Amino acid sequence: MVERSDRAPLLDWEEVPTAEKTDGKAPAVPHVKERLSSPPNNRAPSGCSGFGWSSGPGGPTRTVSNGDGCGAPPATSGAPAAVDEAQPPDKDAHLSDPGAIEVSLEDRMVKWEEKDQIVSVFVVTFNTRTGNMLEWCLPKDIDLEGVEFKAIASGSHRVTTDFIYFRKGSYFGLACFANMAVESMEERGARMKSVGILSPSYTLLYRYMSFLEHQVRLQLKSPGHYSPLEAFYEDKRALLPPSGEAVVCALPTSTWGAAINHSMHPEMKITHPAGCMSQFIRFFGEQIMVLWKLALLRRRILIFSPPPVGVVCYRVYCCCCLANISIPGVGVAVPEFRPFFYVNVADISALENELSYVACTTEKIFEEKKDLYDVYVDNQNVKTHRDGLKPLLRLSAADREKYRKLTEQRQMLLYSQEENGDCVSSEEDLFILFFLEQNNRIFQTLSEVAGSSDPTITQESVRAMGLDPHGDRLFLLHLLEIYGYDSLLVSEQLCCS
Repeated sequence: MVERSDRAPLLDWEEVPTAEKTDGKAPAVPHVKERLSSPPNNRAPSGCSGFGWSSGPGGPTRTVSNGDGCGAPPATSGAPAAVDEAQPPDKDAHLSDPGAIEVSLEDRMVKWEEKDQIVSVFVVTFNTRTGNMLEWCLPKDIDLEGVEFKAIASGSHRVTTDFIYFRKGSYFGLACFANMAVESMEERGARMKSVGILSPSYTLLYRYMSFLEHQVRLQLKSPGHYSPLEAFYEDKRALLPPSGEAVVCALPTSTWGAAINHSMHPEMKITHPAGCMSQFIRFFGEQIMVLWKLALLRRRILIFSPPPVGVVCYRVYCCCCLANISIPGVGVAVPEFRPFFYVNVADISALENELSYVACTTEKIFEEKKDLYDVYVDNQNVKTHRDGLKPLLRLSAADREKYRKLTEQRQMLLYSQEENGDCVSSEEDLFILFFLEQNNRIFQTLSEVAGSSDPTITQESVRAMGLDPHGDRLFLLHLLEIYGYDSLLVSEQLCCS
């Protein structure tokens, strides 16, 4: 058996003391600090702690979920003590018209507490005769068909521990897997189990990571002892709407989109692991600009990697972050960029009906099923079988310039942290806001051109978007088509690439 840690490439989930902020010192790079403070958020400084996922921007005691469970993470006072508490939101800076929007949200929001969000808890085991099987679950009548193949990913026998994020119907799941050597001929020398949970939203699952890791170790050592899991379910189980719908959708999509003009796209509001985005960008290097364009174009992106799969689930989340837009009304008519996290052959029928998604898999057979994806990512190799997208895999001069600026800003931030003890700004904020601002810049320029007397996209307007007039021409044409800018004309100067 090959031992391999799933955490080593990305982060350490053990809690470390939070560094103290140095008082009385101005930042060495003021403009970096300014970038990181806008738009405002109440996330605890993820760059200061190596523990778990820090809370994202949004209301401190409420969650609004969209149709698939993607919503603003709650930051309630009932959060576990080990998790850094979020700072109070800056009410004055949140909205351009705080009064009207806040009243509307308060009147229409459905308030949920995090402890009421778990819809199921289960144990999956590997049986040497029958393979993966559901060993135990609560509630007994919930449909968990196929969850045994999500909670123990294909190829997991090669690793000792792993964690897997996945989708099950309208729910999101997190399972912790462990593999323990045993002196048993019947079990062929190894006992493998996974303990998992389901929730309407993936933004709070991280809070139970430590609990699941502990429980799977207990299940390996003392199989069949479910009382801690039963108590957990009774304490955390969800109070779902009387209609039976799995997800609360307090606001229509259009209203919610307008309400978060000051903030971010729903995917932005997921809490994220410290170091996640930094490692993601360092892993792909300049290729991150290719993934950014494909994500903004809402393409179906499938990421392949052998186990451990936990780190690859983070890459799914990071891909979603690349497509964040905070301009109201933009993107309401395009397919939602849905994170599926880990998928296997049992998800093929579900993926066939998806217009836009990002997912990861450990099963190489997916590469042959080209009708299921537009873009296939194998290690750092980004490829597509669609002729219309192949030119987008080439980096333009503007792509390289953006990546250079991103790298430069990161170096300045690291210098500021080292010299001034800056523990408020983080690489995660810098990277995510970099792409958010880039996307806003593109659509703000398109809106200005569309509202002008001559709605023609010229070389000057393309450069104003931060794009290359020639190298990014095809990307721009795809963008206009997908986001419905049919009224805009493209200057003949952009006819050659």
